[in-house]
Amino acid sequence: MQTPSKANPPLWTILSLLTWTADYFKTRGVESPRAGAEILLAETLRCDRIDLYLRFDQPLHEDELARFKGLIKRRVQGEPVAYIVGKRGFWTLDLAVSESVLIPRPETECLVETALTLLPADATETTGRVLDLGTGSGAIVLSLAAERPGHRFFASDRSPDALRQAKRNAGKTGVAFFCSDWFDAVLPSATPFDLIVSNPPYIPTGEIDGLQVEVRNHEPRLALDGGRDGLSAIRRIIGGAPDRLSSGGHLLLEIGCDQGPAVERLIQQSGGYAAWSIRKDKAGRDRVLLARKGFK
Repeated sequence: MQTPSKANPPLWTILSLLTWTADYFKTRGVESPRAGAEILLAETLRCDRIDLYLRFDQPLHEDELARFKGLIKRRVQGEPVAYIVGKRGFWTLDLAVSESVLIPRPETECLVETALTLLPADATETTGRVLDLGTGSGAIVLSLAAERPGHRFFASDRSPDALRQAKRNAGKTGVAFFCSDWFDAVLPSATPFDLIVSNPPYIPTGEIDGLQVEVRNHEPRLALDGGRDGLSAIRRIIGGAPDRLSSGGHLLLEIGCDQGPAVERLIQQSGGYAAWSIRKDKAGRDRVLLARKGFK
């Protein structure tokens, strides 16, 4: 975007800015150029994206152009749109995000959908206890709490910064947050959970540097790095969950699209589960492990 000349300043309207920015993003290899341009311009003008097309011929003031130009620079340098605007939509929620938490992905909604089938909508007779491990922004547990408010929800993370972010998103939902490295703060002798959910880090260490610049340079490595084989956290959760689940309770894990067979082997080797299956996401890829502890 060229700096307007005082002698003959160009008239930048909403539509012309969107067109120019989307084209500029394309030339710089920025992912989703049009959507990114719309989100950043809506943030600049403090309006909804739909309003941009209702006001497409509206010219921008110099201060608005300056703010928008600053956002464009940050995006071209690889900063994710969600971190620039400080929020990301997930399920039915609008979540605040920062570089202390992983940006919620649409594929994680597959885990939420599966979890909802296990939680009765009417919890007047049976109130379930749900634990979200490595909650990050709180996307999973807060989505479940919004849909099934009659149950009791708990969420942990080893990162104090992530917990602060999740608590801000939670508001007064009643979710109980605590700091823990997976099950370290959850004793087997404590009251068991009916459902344990998690989106753990599952990217092999050696693959992280090959990820998109938006991911490898900005999202927390703690939430990405699954160890040498990508299964370090998954292995710990599968091994520790049976002692923290109630009889017939379920474990739900998001997994990498190529990890289904390896995860099933871990489940079988653990000996703590009576049944299990791998659920696919909307793209037809392996995405969620569903495992049930046996009844006693």
